Amino acid sequence: MDYSKMKIPYHVGIIVDGNGRWAEEHGKKRSYGHKIGSENLEKISRYILKKTGIKVLSVYVFSTENFKRSKEEVDYLMRLFTKKFKSDAKKYQKENIKVVFSGRREPLSEAVLKTMDEITEMTKNNTGGILNFCLNYGGHAEIIDACLKIHHELENGNIKEEDISENVFPHYLYQDLPPIDFLIRTSGEYRTSNFMLWQASYAEFYFPKTYFPDFNEEEFDKAILEYTKRDRRFGGIDYEKKNP
Repeated sequence: MDYSKMKIPYHVGIIVDGNGRWAEEHGKKRSYGHKIGSENLEKISRYILKKTGIKVLSVYVFSTENFKRSKEEVDYLMRLFTKKFKSDAKKYQKENIKVVFSGRREPLSEAVLKTMDEITEMTKNNTGGILNFCLNYGGHAEIIDACLKIHHELENGNIKEEDISENVFPHYLYQDLPPIDFLIRTSGEYRTSNFMLWQASYAEFYFPKTYFPDFNEEEFDKAILEYTKRDRRFGGIDYEKKNP
């Protein structure tokens, strides 16, 4: 697809959904779906950040609530995260992609945290796009944690109450990123599941029925075609006129 003719969002969010159901429909264990989904995530994220002009991609890979799943599934996912972050780090480094993480560190294992820190350090100076993994993430938790940071700053006299505004608040979120322009949730579910509530307040939503393991480059191109047709408005103000 010729992306020069498309309306390109600056920041895209993807709620990675449907790995388990995809596996079950193929007669496999849910863990197999997570494995294939993780392989697809590496491919599609590189495509998005290197071929489309999109600058920031946030992917929701594990929520705070996902710890309520079976111990077997959670343990498998943690091992998979560790393995993939190690194996994919050099690919992201080679393609100049900066990797960051959003979410609470506890109760993630030392092995997961170590690989997260390693890939963050390896890619910290890269300038070819930002890949934000939302792992052990929750939108409610992020807002609460931001409020606690602000409270700490107030108590220590680093900021004043009059300094706090909608423009300042995002600096206290897990990552200081621009708002999400386009939010995609795969698998046909019509909800955002506590994902980047502050950042997605004016995002355009897209809910393809495709399970994430099948959400390939062609499916993403379809999503951008849909986004290009949208007339974004912010409180009645035309987005294109406000942000030419």
